[in-house]
Amino acid sequence: MRRSCLSLFTHDHKVDTVRVHEGGIINLRIDTLRSDGLQVVREVVEHNGGVVIAAQPAQDRVLLIRQYRYSIDQELIELPAGRIERGEDPFPAAKRELTEETGFEAREWAELSRMFSAPGFCDEILYLYKAHDLNFVGKNLDIDEQTDVLDLKITEAWGMVGKGEIRDAKTIAGLALLLVPNVAN
Repeated sequence: MRRSCLSLFTHDHKVDTVRVHEGGIINLRIDTLRSDGLQVVREVVEHNGGVVIAAQPAQDRVLLIRQYRYSIDQELIELPAGRIERGEDPFPAAKRELTEETGFEAREWAELSRMFSAPGFCDEILYLYKAHDLNFVGKNLDIDEQTDVLDLKITEAWGMVGKGEIRDAKTIAGLALLLVPNVAN
């Protein structure tokens, strides 16, 4: 009788790792795993992680940004978000990214969730924060960024999900958490 796939190939069964790419944003490794005479290969993207901010200028509103995403050659509407730098804690990264992309600082913060972005091939974890009691201080965008800030009712933003106008997974998750009673309040 075979064991379940949950325990068949674990990190303990790794017999080889080849580092294919070491970059500024991601690394790529190929692991060979062996268990019970079977051998499989797993390609893993390593990422420092990221932060996502559900910034609320009012209880029923949320800030979104519209920005071009090179990897898909499209503009997306998203919650403000960004990479965690190597060795950086998530919370200071969230504060930095909110100001960079929207021009706002927040006096009140709460962590809503931690989620894996694509665990089938990537180890990236996203830290989702709620920010409110906002104060505009001016954007501080990276040199290669341009964002349009949208201040929408949360229900309007959720309607955009249903219409396919918002297709970013981290944004959909963040909006859903804002809509669930007692989770984001």
